[in-house]
Amino acid sequence: MPDTDTDTGIDTATVPPASGDLLAVRSGSVLTLTINRPERRNAMTWDVIAGLRAELARAKDDPAVRVVVLTGAGDQAFCAGADLSGMVPKDPGSASDDYLDHHLARGWLAELFEEMWALGKPTIARVQGWAMAGGFGLALACDLVIASEDARFGAPELNVGLWPYMVTVSMLRSMPPKKALELMLTSRVVGAEEADRIGFVTRVVPRQELDSAVADLAAVLASKPPGVTRLGRDSFYAVIDSAASEALPYLHAMLTVTSQTAEAREGVTAFAEKRRPSWQVEPGSSGTD
Repeated sequence: MPDTDTDTGIDTATVPPASGDLLAVRSGSVLTLTINRPERRNAMTWDVIAGLRAELARAKDDPAVRVVVLTGAGDQAFCAGADLSGMVPKDPGSASDDYLDHHLARGWLAELFEEMWALGKPTIARVQGWAMAGGFGLALACDLVIASEDARFGAPELNVGLWPYMVTVSMLRSMPPKKALELMLTSRVVGAEEADRIGFVTRVVPRQELDSAVADLAAVLASKPPGVTRLGRDSFYAVIDSAASEALPYLHAMLTVTSQTAEAREGVTAFAEKRRPSWQVEPGSSGTD
């Protein structure tokens, strides 16, 4: 039985990994995942990445979850990227499997991004303070980004002799290619207002309004038909890198598929009857049956 605040009706149960570096709290249909390492500016470890992947896998299969919010603990950072002190092999030139293990583990971040795009449910990055390197990529891998006025974004890997390989796709999907390349080559930090102008931030708000702005957006997203949201969101990511000649036939077919769903029938009927639609999902149903 989940722990519930009887005054608010909020499910207060958390499912953190053993380290406590990731917190998962569901409030109604919104799941909030918080990287809980404020003393390290919420830098990611292997455990944090593994925990995010596990929580997203559970959320994907849980019809009670309709929206996922990603954020960082404290007010200094969303996520400052990888914790370099714990994510580099001790002897990178050795013949042991340690170097190979680290190479394979670095792929977890790429897999996390792919799993976010395949989640089937909207994701929101709640960004305050720093979102750097892998943390920048993590924010951009979310569907929408709500940032406080003090948010700062950047890909500084070149400053330490690395390149932002793992966040390249997230950046290219979120801004013009030459702007992404400029940020990679210069390691320049971008403030919230410029991020809004570039287009990779959905909305910029004063710090004191960040939580309410995220909650309002999450409520809007959660109010939409979950089955058709999944079909539509999946189609967005299916065609985002496609040529128009490939995308349009697929989208044409998806329109026909979607028009035959229970949610589409309910939406059209509600419109004709001048009432609000009811997006009730039966247990075990996808909402598109």
